[in-house]
Amino acid sequence: MSAEISRRILGRQRLLRLVQFFFELCLLRRAPQDLPASPALLGVTLAVNLLMGTTLATAIGIGPGLGFVESLLDAAIALGLLYAALHLLDRLPRFQQSGTALMGSGALLGLVASVLLGLLAPGGNEQTPGGAVLLFAALVVWSILVMGHILRHTFEIRLGQGVGIAVLYTFLIYSLLGGLFSGA
Repeated sequence: MSAEISRRILGRQRLLRLVQFFFELCLLRRAPQDLPASPALLGVTLAVNLLMGTTLATAIGIGPGLGFVESLLDAAIALGLLYAALHLLDRLPRFQQSGTALMGSGALLGLVASVLLGLLAPGGNEQTPGGAVLLFAALVVWSILVMGHILRHTFEIRLGQGVGIAVLYTFLIYSLLGGLFSGA
């Protein structure tokens, strides 16, 4: 019985360390190369990212089915572009760590957005106060900065270049998803 308790405690400690890592990554204190290259960890962070994206989409009234599809497309495009760029630059071994960093930080920022939404619009209030709009805009800017930070380390470029790529990606994904799902 004590072996089972030890495994649970160690499992919780690993989970807490992983959450702490993504928190520090979002504060630009850690880099993707600090993560282990693990297909299982990439899969877990992808699943959590999809869950958070679906939760956030549902909270803003998109609905769980459509929210899941939008989250899945966003993740597929992000990981697909990352894979293609790394393949073209002959840096494919960095994919698992960078993909995990993107999915994990996206999940954490999605959690923050969901909490903010819950705090700012309790009871499903249709009107969004101006302060809430500013907080969400700041969160979008922060997520672009985090993505730029990840790309900086992944491709060994300057932060400004990584942020520029992140801005282009964000514009692309919002335009694409908005165009695909605006009538849905």
